[in-house]
Amino acid sequence: MIEKRQFYINGQWVDPIQPNDFPVIDPSTEETCAVISLGGQADTDAAVAAARAAFPAWSTTPKATRMALLERILEVYISRSDDIGDAISTEMGAPIDFARTNQVNSGRTHIKNFIRAFQDFEFDRMLGAHAPNDRILLEPIGVTGLITPWNWPMNQIALKVIPALATGCTMVLKPSEIAPLSAIVFAEVLHEAGVPAGVFNLVNGDGVGVGTQLSVHPEVDMISFTGSTRAGIAISKAAADSLKRVHLELGGKGANLVFADADEKAVKRGAVHCFQNTGQSCNAPTRMLVQRAIYDQAVEIAADVATNAISVGSAHESGRHMGPVVSAAQFDKVQGLIAKGIEEGARLVAGGLGRPEGFNRGYFVRPTVFADVNNQMTIAREEIFGPVLSIIPFDTEEDAIAIANDTVYGLTNYVQSQDGARANRVARALKSGMVEINGQSRGAGAPFGGVKHSGNGREGGVWGLEDFCEVKSVAGWTAD
Repeated sequence: MIEKRQFYINGQWVDPIQPNDFPVIDPSTEETCAVISLGGQADTDAAVAAARAAFPAWSTTPKATRMALLERILEVYISRSDDIGDAISTEMGAPIDFARTNQVNSGRTHIKNFIRAFQDFEFDRMLGAHAPNDRILLEPIGVTGLITPWNWPMNQIALKVIPALATGCTMVLKPSEIAPLSAIVFAEVLHEAGVPAGVFNLVNGDGVGVGTQLSVHPEVDMISFTGSTRAGIAISKAAADSLKRVHLELGGKGANLVFADADEKAVKRGAVHCFQNTGQSCNAPTRMLVQRAIYDQAVEIAADVATNAISVGSAHESGRHMGPVVSAAQFDKVQGLIAKGIEEGARLVAGGLGRPEGFNRGYFVRPTVFADVNNQMTIAREEIFGPVLSIIPFDTEEDAIAIANDTVYGLTNYVQSQDGARANRVARALKSGMVEINGQSRGAGAPFGGVKHSGNGREGGVWGLEDFCEVKSVAGWTAD
């Protein structure tokens, strides 16, 4: 069994001031695979103090120095890819092939994209030709608290740590206590790459403990959090007294609008996307809105995908199957919402309650499809965070937009139509931070984030760099 009780503070691995053992559970086996320690106030204070002490020197390093460090981090990250993938597979149940490719590559891609964006990033900018003696200065915000989730560990850690480093911030990372092992490897990557002592610190802990301690800490200037809307609201309230900046990337209930003229692969593509990462993605297209002319056919296709195209298996086995959900609590939540869908009258066309056939251990869920869902049902309103697809019929473009926007969330929506003008028109009308049309993924460095209860701020590319900066306006500037 893995024992990783230490924290990374001020460039060293240190023992917790007061041990507080916490088991990490392998969701494929329900057995303890590792033991970490949860930090306390004294650990958090030590990490924040290290970050505060390191800030003056790090914030004034030349851009070229930080760029060289980012490039070195990328090299070391690539060399440790298998270790990171193995950790992710074990801690949160991503099948090993998926973990070593999609999960690990998400972090690598973000590091590369930030390096690209940083090359042309200007910290000193002219206001405009009309004001030649004005300058807009972008300066690092200070000490940042980075709180990351378990579902895409490297994706979210890279989206926070790399732009913080690039812009001259120092930081304390609190990864999910459910899936901390990959973050520990990431800390080893930064150490090997030569990140100066105190610039990056890692303290394991839970939300009530270290998460809250960072949120209220007077020496933390910004919190960047990814996780549930419920937790995001709690963090915002906790941070309010110190008026620190709070960046939130929260939940979603993405609508996938499939019009009658959609391409023949649109429904299958949407169903597969919903089940990716066992449905544990905030931007998953979990509501499939289908125009009535092709509704029956779409239901059949989606049910066939869940029944015949998606297999379920251990995260430790090679293959393209779907792994377990992350924990017993998540398994119980998903089962409860499937039961609620049945109770409220949705038509179950694939999957359902209980583990898949052949499994009596592990947090495995049957790929599930509900048809004849209306947008007032619980399964259409709440973020399930499991492999559950809800199919809702619509008649007109206006109906589809109204249903899609009738949610507290606003992260990612999807449009399937071969009428380009309509697809563009609908994309404009959808109230979400992101829209993807006809299976086209967003480009490298595109901003990631949402509106309404899906959060605020944007991660990735130039937007992700700017999020870690304060803006200073200077008049009377003398040109060098």
